[in-house]
Amino acid sequence: MSNFDKTMKLYNRKFSDNEVKNELEKIKTKSEENKNKEIYKTCFNCIDLTSLNHTDSEESIAKLTQKVNNFEDQFPEMPSVAAMCVYPSMVKTVKETLTEDIGIASVSGGFPSSQTFIEVKIAETAMCVLEGATEIDVVISIGKFLSGDYESVAEEISEIKASCRGAHLKTIIESGSLQSIDNIYKASIISMIAESDFIKTSTGKTEPAATPEAAYAMCYAIKDFYEKTGKKIGFKAAGGIATPEEAVYYYSIVEEILGKEWLNNELFRIGASRLSNHLLSSIYEKEIKYF
Repeated sequence: MSNFDKTMKLYNRKFSDNEVKNELEKIKTKSEENKNKEIYKTCFNCIDLTSLNHTDSEESIAKLTQKVNNFEDQFPEMPSVAAMCVYPSMVKTVKETLTEDIGIASVSGGFPSSQTFIEVKIAETAMCVLEGATEIDVVISIGKFLSGDYESVAEEISEIKASCRGAHLKTIIESGSLQSIDNIYKASIISMIAESDFIKTSTGKTEPAATPEAAYAMCYAIKDFYEKTGKKIGFKAAGGIATPEEAVYYYSIVEEILGKEWLNNELFRIGASRLSNHLLSSIYEKEIKYF
């Protein structure tokens, strides 16, 4: 038995669909208490402001970056977003335009399908970091995972992590494609064994994208990994999260399973494009279309 297999055997949590459903209903009820402006501000501060459109251009990304630069002047009592997330070809534009101290995240590794050569994934990641990315978001090899080739999935992630150098690696498990909650847990554990800094629900390019069930399993994987290793891994919910109510629900799942120490943008992120304006509108009690 390989060292990888021995390590995987340490993580044998199984989930009951009824148990997950009941626990999530309890968390959703408790999340009503978290619907307030201070927590909306915390959620805003955990956003990866995302633009991953086929119509993105240097002009449109520079314009979005300038809005981030000017945000403090427009909303002086608000924290800014945690990072901007763009395609690899747009990292340089963000780097050259950005004046605020936030992260520059780039998708990489053949996003969103991950169906390319490992050499290309490594090279693309290294190029993103060279251009200025401080965070890298990549998708696991889903086909290999579903075929049971877990060690190869981990090896790929490890190789990409090495090419990140100082940048943080956020590994996307594409939970909606993994067929079961136990698989979501297993993919999360594999990603963390392979030294990911964050695990992320989805690309937002497939359905279903982020779900509370996936968040539940992923947070328990993070909890189990932390208890065995002492390493705190971040959680990112991404894909279809647009309303303050949805953001607070994911916030509450993290709070319930991992605790308040995870509720900051070092360990909790929300990948979103529409959410920022909706949170601002709820905080200021009027419609705001800033981003």
